[in-house]
Amino acid sequence: MQPRDSDPAKVLVINVSRIGDTLLCTPALRAIASAWPACKITFFGHPKRVEVIRHLPFLTRVGAISKQRAPWLGRLSALFGNRYDLAFVYGHDKPLLEFALRVAKRVVAFRQEDEAINSRLYRAVDHPAFQTTHAVNIQLLLPAALGVKPTGLALAYRVTDEESAWAAAESGKTLPAGAGPLIGLQVASFPTKAYRDWPIEYFMALCDRILIAYPAAHFLIFGGKEEQTRTEGLKTHLGTRASLYAGRLSLRQTAALMNRLDLYVGVDTGPTHLMGALHRPMVALYHAYSPSRVLAPLDHPCTYPVDHPRADQGASPETPMAEISVAAVWDKVATALASPLAKQGFPV
Repeated sequence: MQPRDSDPAKVLVINVSRIGDTLLCTPALRAIASAWPACKITFFGHPKRVEVIRHLPFLTRVGAISKQRAPWLGRLSALFGNRYDLAFVYGHDKPLLEFALRVAKRVVAFRQEDEAINSRLYRAVDHPAFQTTHAVNIQLLLPAALGVKPTGLALAYRVTDEESAWAAAESGKTLPAGAGPLIGLQVASFPTKAYRDWPIEYFMALCDRILIAYPAAHFLIFGGKEEQTRTEGLKTHLGTRASLYAGRLSLRQTAALMNRLDLYVGVDTGPTHLMGALHRPMVALYHAYSPSRVLAPLDHPCTYPVDHPRADQGASPETPMAEISVAAVWDKVATALASPLAKQGFPV
């Protein structure tokens, strides 16, 4: 398709956020690329999380930016012309919006509290009320303001050939002969969302039930350094049936190993969104305050969400995740492990 004169040649997308919110933007990036196939898309994200966007085929450039650094960037654009025809800015950080306004001819963003900023935007998009709209559809609202239509709602991530080779070699070193199914575990969210954490004793009981049904199962324990006590306790409980990777891998190494899993079981957090982008079998646990209807992977072939029994019943962050029973999660795990997609990876 030939580009039209009105099509942007260079598009900038800024989304400085956590892992999950960064990945939730990928359907919007895909839609932009589909709407304007000839355009070159630059994505700027959080310095520590932007790596989850690298290697996507519809992006021309991926870089890092922060609200601290943004005020010093793009100052020459006013003298030498705009670098981008169009920019989409997610979030409400004024330094990032000011940067986009310096380097792009037109800027689309969610409506800000500062009306002076809104008056300079090409489109100011109203943000939906809390918990009324799926997070992916919220991200799609910015390109939709210019008539860009979705081209699927699935999250996107690409494991490179080199990363796949590393993961295969790592698995060969650590996994016992004949191990399977291979099950990944993410036992904790980040500290400010700790109310999403399922009790570690429940994870232990779940793994015990899995081992009764699948005696050769092996568990890969993911996570960060913040949950070291819990992950080490789980490793001690499982012994040689588990490999502990928490706090030892980069994001991209984690994704490469996740891509080899027969099943992933985790609470609602960044690595769970990462698994959702890999389109492998997964069971995800959602707190009543953040139900699956607004966060679970869309257009995913094998996701099995477990919602809190008080979802959509006026719950608060204080509502305990312990109200999700081990039996409820085991039911989803058993269904997932019986699926053809999971069985491809281990002897039945």
